[in-house]
Amino acid sequence: MAKAYWITVYRSVRDPQALAAYAKLAAPALTAAGGRFLVRGLPAKVYEGGLNERTVVIEFESVARAIAAHDSPAYQEALRVLGKGVERDLRIVEGLE
Repeated sequence: MAKAYWITVYRSVRDPQALAAYAKLAAPALTAAGGRFLVRGLPAKVYEGGLNERTVVIEFESVARAIAAHDSPAYQEALRVLGKGVERDLRIVEGLE
């Protein structure tokens, strides 16, 4: 079964305090759901029109596990706390193997 990768790119942060409160809830919720943080921070270098935006990559056993993590009550509470504090792009992508 192919692993899944949860990829989030933060386009803008309007409320840093909301983001910090979200992170305190989201990280434990996603880790408890089987997620493993692989990337968390700004790019070291960008190319080809890339944007210097905070990026987070989390590995899961499968797409189903990643979706279940997103839909879990614990993560939904983190999203509630985040509110409209950021503009971001979140996607779940199936790995090649």
